[in-house]
Amino acid sequence: MKKIIFTVLGGLLLFSCTNGFDDVVDFTEVENPNLSEGSVVGVPNSSTIWLAGLERQTAIALNEILVLAELGSDNYVNTQTFFSQFLDDLVIVPTDPDMRDTQRQIQRLRELALFGLSTVGPGDPNYTADIEAEYNFYAGLSYLYSAMYFSALPAEPTGVPISSADHYQNAIASFDAALAISAKPEYHLGKARAYYYLGNQAQAVSSAQSALALGSDFDRVINFDESNGPSNIFENALYERATFDDLQPLPTLDFLDPKYSFLTPERDAPVHILKAEEAYLILAEANLADGNAGAAQTNMTGLLDVIATREVRTIDDSIEQRSEFEPATRPDSDDIVVNGRSGLVLDRQNGNVDVPSVSGTSLTAADVPSITADDAGLTLLYRTRQEVFIAEGIRFVDMGVKLIIDENEVLLNENISEGDAGTEPVIPSFIQAVIPDLDAINYVPGSGVATTTIDLNEILVANKTAPEVLPFH
Repeated sequence: MKKIIFTVLGGLLLFSCTNGFDDVVDFTEVENPNLSEGSVVGVPNSSTIWLAGLERQTAIALNEILVLAELGSDNYVNTQTFFSQFLDDLVIVPTDPDMRDTQRQIQRLRELALFGLSTVGPGDPNYTADIEAEYNFYAGLSYLYSAMYFSALPAEPTGVPISSADHYQNAIASFDAALAISAKPEYHLGKARAYYYLGNQAQAVSSAQSALALGSDFDRVINFDESNGPSNIFENALYERATFDDLQPLPTLDFLDPKYSFLTPERDAPVHILKAEEAYLILAEANLADGNAGAAQTNMTGLLDVIATREVRTIDDSIEQRSEFEPATRPDSDDIVVNGRSGLVLDRQNGNVDVPSVSGTSLTAADVPSITADDAGLTLLYRTRQEVFIAEGIRFVDMGVKLIIDENEVLLNENISEGDAGTEPVIPSFIQAVIPDLDAINYVPGSGVATTTIDLNEILVANKTAPEVLPFH
């Protein structure tokens, strides 16, 4: 009915216009020679320029994804509501412009990658196999993000929404196409992540092993441009906005904040999208699912070895006050014990602090024997997984939450109606029950003790057989 109404109103509006007015608004003959298809297709080295555009578009998409995913998780609380005003409470509604922008930027990445494969690349006399592989890789990323953050989404303009499982399969096909041309560890890891969330343990393990065989410490990043844009929006929230204190981490994650900080006036902090640590975590989780604690411990030791080689940035974060209106303050001293553990909170007022910029964890070699093939070991693994992937948009997916198709798509796409797959948010019942407590802490200034109201890792493991989470269980 809604689409009929829009059609009728549109017809009445057109009927009321004069021919003279039609001439005024007819822009079809206007063409910017610098923006036409002919200015790109068939031009030497256009495929290289298009590839740079794909990385730029991925950066734009990540600017949308990370804010929503990190706020929707238990990693951060939004104390100033400068960014999304809904996701911190997992209020996922189709009228939220952030839903629209996130969906569109992911879909734009897909269309740009496919146009590169079908048109730009073949039209460039200097097109190379490596560039073709990268086009397939970015197409795979677009399908991967569609699957990770939406339960259903069209895979083509105005198309019928397909399930996240189908998007994962499309991602695998694209990564396979890239691998058929050039073997890179991140191509294998893209497949491993897709198979992981599909619950295909054997294939996830195989792909993770193939990734590590090509590089035990690889790290694929997306770069950001501080001077010309796009800049890293999440870095702005974590660091550059300083005393606004937009986003505050759980005290258990304080030592990892801010993951992104200012680099130079020209270069902003990159986002790590596919790194070797993920392969080790996939393998360790598979080991625990098989009851093989020894193998899991070996893989977690490998994880620690990689993390030990990653950059740790020394930064001045003294302007970060860890203060807000309610509660009066948050833990901000390195002598505070959080959930019975020390060393998790940094003293930012007592000089520069050291913060991991790629991966960090509170797990130590002494903790590795505690990774046993039971719920306690699995909880420790998921705590480590949360720490390693902070500010990378993974925790939200691990919680089993999905965003929804935005209102404009529902209204304008004839293949979608309200109530269809993808138009309702997915929030597991055990997550719904603790939404008010996701970011909640208990802390009395001067007490030296802080606690989180819940331990979400314990809750995830307690519900490990639910279809939305812990895919190997």
